Amino acid sequence: MNTESYWSIFINASLVNNFVLAYFLGICPFLGVSGKMETATKMGGAVTFVMLISSICAYGIHALLVAIDAPFLQLISYIVVIASTVQLVEMFIKKMSPTLFRALGIFLPLITTNCAILGLALFQTNKAYSFSQSLVYSLGAGIGFTLALILMAGIREQLEFAEVPDVVKGTALTLLVAGILSLTFMGFSGLGT
Repeated sequence: MNTESYWSIFINASLVNNFVLAYFLGICPFLGVSGKMETATKMGGAVTFVMLISSICAYGIHALLVAIDAPFLQLISYIVVIASTVQLVEMFIKKMSPTLFRALGIFLPLITTNCAILGLALFQTNKAYSFSQSLVYSLGAGIGFTLALILMAGIREQLEFAEVPDVVKGTALTLLVAGILSLTFMGFSGLGT
């Protein structure tokens, strides 16, 4: 059982060890959906929801697999839960907001292969978090993921109005900004334990 405080777990997951900017997990939606603030915010919400559900399921699955002495089934079980949750989210968004569904495009079903979500399930299991600690960890990771998307989207929207040399337009500029954001988040490392 891990004895970290909830506040420490939350700060570590959202800022210090941000899944996108420190672990470089979930880069595909980070670069692909962060062009507009609206889509970035909604993608962040969808990923946070999937992280919460996956965290709850991963905690239960881990306990069950340890009880039946089959921890080797952990990875495949997590993948099945994540894929199922993403399908539910995709159907919900398609029904409730077809315009958002079209705006997110291919990146919505790609949440299934978002390594940040699988990483969350594996990290919380390896850190031996309790159920409530797992919830705080997943919420912090989701908020950190959303924060990274929103920051990137805000910067990219502002860069549309800037005069940028042709040599760094497009992907090169996006990767430069992502690197600088990653460096700035390293400043939070003093907050962690």
